[in-house]
Amino acid sequence: MKEQAMQEVVIVSAVRTPIGAIRGALATVRPDDLAALVIREAVARANLDGALVEEVYMGCANQAGEDNRNVARMGLLLAGLPHSVAGVTFNRLCASGLNAVNQAARAIACGEGDIFVAGGVESMTRAPYSLPKNPIGFGPSGNITAYDTSLGWRYPNPKMEALFPLEAMGETAENIYERSRAGEIAGGEITRAEQDRFALQSQQRAIDAINAGRFRREIVPVPVSQGKGAPLIFDADEYPRARKSADGLVLDTSMEKLAALKPAFRPGGTVTAGNASGLNDGAAALVLMSRARAEALGVAPLARWVASAAVGVDPRVMGLGPVEAVRKVLRRAG
Repeated sequence: MKEQAMQEVVIVSAVRTPIGAIRGALATVRPDDLAALVIREAVARANLDGALVEEVYMGCANQAGEDNRNVARMGLLLAGLPHSVAGVTFNRLCASGLNAVNQAARAIACGEGDIFVAGGVESMTRAPYSLPKNPIGFGPSGNITAYDTSLGWRYPNPKMEALFPLEAMGETAENIYERSRAGEIAGGEITRAEQDRFALQSQQRAIDAINAGRFRREIVPVPVSQGKGAPLIFDADEYPRARKSADGLVLDTSMEKLAALKPAFRPGGTVTAGNASGLNDGAAALVLMSRARAEALGVAPLARWVASAAVGVDPRVMGLGPVEAVRKVLRRAG
């Protein structure tokens, strides 16, 4: 077999929808339609013939409702790409979209295609309730447990629960706090005040970026049907805690307001509705190419893909996973 040099991978197009809060502006929009919107726009902005795309890779953590049965394939077909373009959906939970991008980059680097679309989609609003079938067929009647598939465990394996507690993400964040307080994590205690301060800074930076128009180029406006009349055009992130003023958005929270919130997961805990990650809806897509193909097509790269890494950690402190993954990828990148 003839050896082939690894291809350098570049990103030539990057788009996303505005991020909608759960039960917010995107509540009536299907996730496969969100995926189609960003796939179509990413390809258009790269000025590509859709037939040149090798595959579409999308990440999706839920896949229990309208995003079921390979939302990547459904999205690319809805986007108008040819039937010859394949699609695969990846699930690495929070990192599903990142995994899709990395898989596309690896395929290009290995010479298994020159052009890929990769990204992710999620609608936590439209995630359905799920009911199990009676394990005894149509056996004895009785109560069954329904699961809200928006977040958390569903249909847990008792053997897994025997290995470690099946905790929600917020509870695992509390576990990290407890370990930091016990000196088991470098850097000392991650106090409630520090968590609130970080959250406030994140909100302020988002608002500053929105006011400065920094997200304008990457955002694809989403038309939201209103039944009768023209659709509502949703074109700005909904999640930041802000109010409108004559000069733009103004931060509508403070350290005092955050400090007044009750712990969401444990009595005396530190994780609240103000400093935890949000529940959102949205989608994003990139076009990745080999540098050689980008040069041949006259497409200017936005960025270069260099390396990737993933690391497993104790599930009870799953939030530390990115720490070890970043260390690993930096070593790989030199």
